[in-house]
Formats: sequence, C-alpha cells, structure tokens
Amino acid sequence: MAIQVLHIIKSLGRGGAERLLPETIAVHNASAFKFHVIYFLPWKNQMVADLEQAGATVTCLPANNNAELLLQVRKLANYIRKHNIQIVHAHLPWAGIVARMAGKIAGVPVIYTEHNKWERYNKGTFYLNKLTFPWQKTVVAVSKDVAHSIKKYYKASLPHVQVISNGVNTETFVKTGSQVVRTQLGIPPIAKVVGIVSVFRVQKRLYIWLEIAKKLHEHDENLHFIVVGAGPLEQELLQLQQQLQQKKYVHFVGLQTEVKPYYEAMDVFMMTSEFEGLPIALLEAMSMQVFPICTTAGGIGEVLTSSEVGFTVPTKEPYDLAPLVSQFFSLRTERQQQLKQAARNHVIQQNSMNTMVQQLEDLYKETVRP
Repeated sequence: MAIQVLHIIKSLGRGGAERLLPETIAVHNASAFKFHVIYFLPWKNQMVADLEQAGATVTCLPANNNAELLLQVRKLANYIRKHNIQIVHAHLPWAGIVARMAGKIAGVPVIYTEHNKWERYNKGTFYLNKLTFPWQKTVVAVSKDVAHSIKKYYKASLPHVQVISNGVNTETFVKTGSQVVRTQLGIPPIAKVVGIVSVFRVQKRLYIWLEIAKKLHEHDENLHFIVVGAGPLEQELLQLQQQLQQKKYVHFVGLQTEVKPYYEAMDVFMMTSEFEGLPIALLEAMSMQVFPICTTAGGIGEVLTSSEVGFTVPTKEPYDLAPLVSQFFSLRTERQQQLKQAARNHVIQQNSMNTMVQQLEDLYKETVRP
C-alpha cells in the first residue's frame, strides 16, 4: 500500500523550492509513495503541469495574502482526512505554519523543509514560524548553514533537525552542445558567456551582478551575459541595464519554462547573493558543466569546497568576483573544460537527485513506522 504524502507550498512559481518538487516526485518510487500537492497563490501556477506529469495530484486553495492563507487551515485538515494523508511535508515558512496547524487538527505528522536562514525572515513570519515549530515531527534543512540558523534561534531539542542537501537530476541536466540560445540571442559561437538563473529579489544583489558585467565587458568586449528569471525587482534591473548601456551584451530573457538551453549557452554561472539556502540553479548549472564563480552565501560554500569545482569570494566582497571570472577565461581552453567537468562530477557525487530522494524516502518510512 503506497504511503500518501501531501506537499504544501505557498506558490508554484519557478523558484528553486518549487522547481524541485516535480523533479523529486518524478524520481520517487511510484509504487511506494503517492503524492499530493496543495498551493495557495492561484497566479503562481507555472509548475502545476510539471507536477501533474510527474504523477502528483495538485490542488489550489486560493489565498491572496498570508491572512487569507491562515483561513485555509480547516480546508487543509479536511483534505488530509478525506485523502487519508499519512505525512504532510511543508516547504517555506508560511506553508509550514498552516501545515502544522492542519496537521495538529487532523492528527497527522508534519515534516518541514527549511530552505532559508531564520534571520532573513521578517518579524511576523519569524515569530509565527517559531511559535508553531514544536507542532511537527521532523525538520529538514537544505544545508548545514540553514540547520545552524535554526538551532541558533530555536533552542529546543525537538523537533529533530536533519540535513538533506538539495539535489539535481544529473541524468536530465546534461550538456548536449546545443547552440540554439546563442543563435537566438545573436551571441557569436566564439563569445564567452556568463549567466545566472534567478528570482529577482534583493538578496540576489543582481544590481551588483550587472555592475560586475559592465566592468568585465569594458576589459573584454567578447563577453556576453544571460539573465534568466523574473521577480519583484525586474523593472529596476531593466532600468539599470539601460543606464549602464548594456542592451547589446546583457540579455534578459525573462522567466523560462525550460532552462536547460540557457545553461547550454553559458560558460560561467556567477552568483552575487547576500544569503541563500542551497540554490537549485547552482546545482543545475554545475550538472550542465557551467563553471560556478560565486559568493559563499549560505550553502554555496558547502558545495564549492575547492577551486577545482568552483571559485568563491566572501559574501561581503561580491565585487571580487570580477577578477575571478577574468582568471577563469584566461586559462587554456583545455583547462576550462577540465574544471567544468570537475564541477559536474562533484554534483554527481555529492548532490544527486537519487541521493536526496533516497534520504527523503527513508525519512517518510521512519515517520509512518508504528
């Protein structure tokens, strides 16, 4: 008899946590687990089709804001009872808050995945998350840095905090040599390309990313830059692109359903983040043999453990990324290829989707064990 698991998440846009859900569900043992997904923001539904294709039953309980989201607790509890849900698995703080309430009403154990550091949440989110934190069975932290943040602000020994690092499907994210995106964007085949896939939020510091791009391009006109994504700061970033006169060599391509062709076009994946959990896009890029050059924010430093798999700078020194990008492109082509392959090999060994899913399945079985 398959174990019934309900994932609860606030939205199904194209953020890292949201994109991870269909990837993991597709790899899980379909005969041992049946997955349901509930989300709340109707306009953020980009991942619904992928989830349904992966075999999940997806339901939206509409809520326009966090206050309305709290009003859906009873409906959540009813859904849990009606579908004989055995485990509730929530992601991100507001989904965690309502999941714990519903799980408490329905008498079903709750697992919560923490994707970010507690000090980055606003006061309301922080305290409600902390208040309801005891009402769950287990907490999954996506990195050691995230686990440390939880323990710093939540001193109780229970619930147990377990680190399960994010993973990527290295069999799906494989470089094929396609030049389609470069052709579409008018990027010459011999050009060097730095890219990022990101939600446009403050913590990503994409304004610094664009300033670094300008500095690098001034020294090498053969450099192009690709920015994949969207978000609250989109207009401000497009205005900055215009102010910096970057239209010819910085390509904003918007939110993309399929990101692999864009990784194909990149040589370097650059992140200027101030804080992170463990970014999925970083792992995807490495799997696609895109060499990472990033700040050590959050779990990034736990992945990029040596200069053989990625170059890093301290989080407080993002502008120091520029000379590292130049350094990478100054290497012999053969050496660049060796480093790109080493980045992929590292993800295969340390952050594969199969490893992550096996750890989750073990946790699910342990959770429902009498």
